[in-house]
Formats: sequence, C-alpha cells, structure tokens
Amino acid sequence: MNLHSSLCVFLFVLLNFTLGVWHEQTWSGDVADRCFCKLQGEVDDCSCKVESLDSLNNNKIYPRLKSLLSRNYFRYFKVNLKKKCPFWSDDSRCALKDCHVNVCQKDEVPIKTIENVENHEKRKYLNEKSGQKEVDEAQCAEQRELGALDKTISQEKIAEFQSWKEYDEALPMFCDVDDEHSNDVEYVDLLLNPERYTGYKGLSPRRIWRSIYEENCFKPEKNYGYGPEYGSDSSLESRSVEEGMCLEKRVFFRLISGLHTSINIHLCDQYLFPAKGGFGSGHWDHNLEEFQSRFDPALTNNQGPQRLKNLYFTYLIELRALAKAAPYLKQEGFYTGDAEEDADLQQGINNLLDIIKSFPDHFDESQLFKGNSKEMKQLKAEFVQHFRNITRIMDCVGCDKCKLWGKLQILGMGTALKILFSGDSMGLQSTVKSMNKDFQLTRTEIVALFNAFGRLSKSIHAIETFRKLAT
Repeated sequence: MNLHSSLCVFLFVLLNFTLGVWHEQTWSGDVADRCFCKLQGEVDDCSCKVESLDSLNNNKIYPRLKSLLSRNYFRYFKVNLKKKCPFWSDDSRCALKDCHVNVCQKDEVPIKTIENVENHEKRKYLNEKSGQKEVDEAQCAEQRELGALDKTISQEKIAEFQSWKEYDEALPMFCDVDDEHSNDVEYVDLLLNPERYTGYKGLSPRRIWRSIYEENCFKPEKNYGYGPEYGSDSSLESRSVEEGMCLEKRVFFRLISGLHTSINIHLCDQYLFPAKGGFGSGHWDHNLEEFQSRFDPALTNNQGPQRLKNLYFTYLIELRALAKAAPYLKQEGFYTGDAEEDADLQQGINNLLDIIKSFPDHFDESQLFKGNSKEMKQLKAEFVQHFRNITRIMDCVGCDKCKLWGKLQILGMGTALKILFSGDSMGLQSTVKSMNKDFQLTRTEIVALFNAFGRLSKSIHAIETFRKLAT
C-alpha cells in the first residue's frame, strides 16, 4: 500500500471514529450530582416524595402503560393539524413543508363493513405546501425528514373509526372537544409518529415557549427564562421564580414547567446521531450532552434541577386525576368494535387504576381555590383562560409532529384539570362517576389523558436511564 492510500485509510478511520463515538461520552460525578440534586425528598407543595414516585412509576405504572398505549383504542388520536395560528403568521425556520402527518390511509386499515361514510368523516390528506422560503433548503432537510408524520392507517381501521364515532355520539355529551366535528380532523397513528428529536429549533420554538411563559403563565414581576438558549437571559433560580406566588399560581407554573421538562427529556432520550463514517441514516440513542445542556444548573442559571422536580409535580397532578376518575373509567367500555380486545383492554385499565388508587400520597386538589370570594373566582377564571390560550398556541407550532404531541399533551393536561374540578366534591375522597350527568369525557379526551400521562411516565423512566449513564 503506497503512502497516499495509507493516508486515505487513516483519514477514513479517523472520521469514522470521530462521528461514531463522540456521543458515547460520560459525565463526571460532579455533573451528575448537580443535575439530579433536587430529585429527592418531598415534591413541592405536596407530602409525596420523589423517591416514592420513582418506585411507583418505574416498577408498576410505566410497564403497564407502555403495553396499554399500544392498543388500538389509545394509538389512534383524532386531531386537527390544519388550524391556522391565531396569534401570528407562520414563522417556522424552514416552514417544514415535509413535516406533515401521514394520516391513516385506506389501503392500510382492516375494514369492518360500514358503508356510506359521511364526507366529513372520510380521511383527509395533508397537502404539502410548496411556498418558497428564504432559507437554505440543505439546512432544512433533516428537520423535514425527522418532523414528518406518518399517516398510514389501513382501510379496515378507517371503517372501524366510523363505528367508534357512532358509539361515542350515542353517549350524552357535556364537554365539547375542539375540532371534534370539523372536516379537518384526522386520525393519526401515534405509534408511527413517536415523540422524539425532529430538528425543530431556533426562533420558532423559542417564540412558542416565550409566549407561553411570558404572556400566558402566572409569574412574578421580575423576568425569568427557560431552556438552554433562553436561560442565558435569566437572573433568577426557578425557586425564586415562584416566590411571592399563591398556591394556585405556583401550581399553574409548575404544570407548564413540568410538561416542558418532559418534552425536553423525550428529545434527549430519542436523539438522532449521525451514521458512522457519515454514510447512512444514523441511529437513535440517548444524548447525555443534550440532557446536560438543558438541566445542568451551571448551564441553566441554576434552574435545571428545579425543572426536573417540576416534572414530578405535573405527574402527580395527572396521577390524581386518574385516581379521581377511576369509577368513571371503569365503566367506560373502551369500545373499538372488537369485543375480545375491548374486554382485555378494560381489564388492563382496571388493573392500572387499582394500582393508582392504592397510592397513599396523592395531590389534594381541595387546597386550590378555597373560599368563594370575588378574588378567588377571578383567579380561577384567569387560570382557565391562560390554559385555553396555551391550547391555542399549540396551533402555532411549525412542525406537524411537534404540534401533534403538543396538542395531545395539552389536551391531556386540560382533561386532568377538568376531572380535578368536577365530581361530587373536592378532596382526596372525591370521585367522578359515570352516572353523573354533569360530567362526561369524550373518546378524544380519554385518549389524550392516558397518552399525556404516558409521556410523563416515560420521562420519569428516562431520568433513571440518564442517571445510570451519568455514573
């Protein structure tokens, strides 16, 4: 082998090594201690301990949820991804014209003989927008590919959706779900469109979160930030952010912060690394450095550890909602048209709900909005209005796959809040039941509730993975 050939081989091996193993770095013990320093002791404003939730989730809830959410009832989510942003024009960096949801297509779904499907119930297909944007297409290629939604659904499954609709509409409906009867709603297979890294970054997502935190989230007068980029402008620790806020405002802030944390963990847990040697499609793996950039106090103005702890608060809120709604959900039926599948799913749901109900340290919602004063009524109205605004902001997300999971998790959280403030009373002994005519959940709300809780459960499980990788 001549000198030139040897040099080429050496450079190829060096490049392959550099691209292939750079992500396999580990932290020092000091970094790990910093990131996870607050994941112990009581969750803020609760008697429940972080360690108890870790054990409950990782050993009992997460394994069951993972199995249940793969069932047909939960894997298909009805959503409208075509709604225009009501606050500003499209500002996504690349417009992500290929970042679309591939809804269930006719040739993929097993059919149950249901004919004469109404026009507004037929599956729609998202058209790719071809408008030219003033960006470098080469820089957008990865984002378009990773953000694209797979809308594959078989013809049989589409037919089943019609029977689901007929079953649902036979039930008394007391709560309207956005877009439920719009021609633009579509079923999306969540298993074909997992929440993970899409390349959606830059000014567009920062604008989304800035609008949520600065305009639609209770906060003190002083400024604060969130995220690796935005955090550099912050001068307060997360604990300081909540000082001077009443319990209701702290709850709202921690709910949103915990959701944001969960989303960030998913992006770190399912991150796309380049292929070895620069050839091929790359592979998905945990990104320890990305996790550090979002939660290391040294890189987040001391806010990272509190963000992780807020995840447990959000989890606890949705856990309590499921416990309170257990009597209702045990009578739900979880209809898909397959009697054997439905019965098996109901048994699995009942088992999960029994485990959740047996947990001894639930959040007590009776501590919220105490009294009947004018100020408390106004605060509750603001609480609801802020949350509604955040729901609308999800229509401004510039990546369809990100929008899908954002809308689902916000709807799931909203459903949890709806449950907490419904029922025969407020407090740990209160429940909501199927015979209560003033309370009703739609199929879409139930699907969102369980999947949103599944996302939080997955995040807490992923924290344990990052703990192990960091030591």
